[in-house]
Amino acid sequence: MGTADIDQYLAGLPEPKRTTLDEMRRRILAVVPDAEQGLSYSVPAFKVNGQVVAGLAAFTNHLSYLPHCGSVLPAAEDETRGYSQTKSALHFPVDSPLPQDLIRRLIDLKLDELGLR
Repeated sequence: MGTADIDQYLAGLPEPKRTTLDEMRRRILAVVPDAEQGLSYSVPAFKVNGQVVAGLAAFTNHLSYLPHCGSVLPAAEDETRGYSQTKSALHFPVDSPLPQDLIRRLIDLKLDELGLR
């Protein structure tokens, strides 16, 4: 895994997806600045102590935040209300990154689940 993998993934995206996911990357790194960056399942991922704590993906009509588990999004149900989602992906607009406080909450839940805090 490496930052170049994410750089390449982002470079292949059209605007505004590229800029929005790049901002999401910065916001995730603001929460876990020492995270190892790379790809997991062919999409950008951020690892702490070898465990994926957050991921991102671009789709035709939306972007997704991926906690890489099925328990984080249900635990943040109040904070994610208003966003389209599946059990394992939170969808957001191609031109609007998730708020920093929501990203922090989702990552904190994942870190707690993994026993990394």
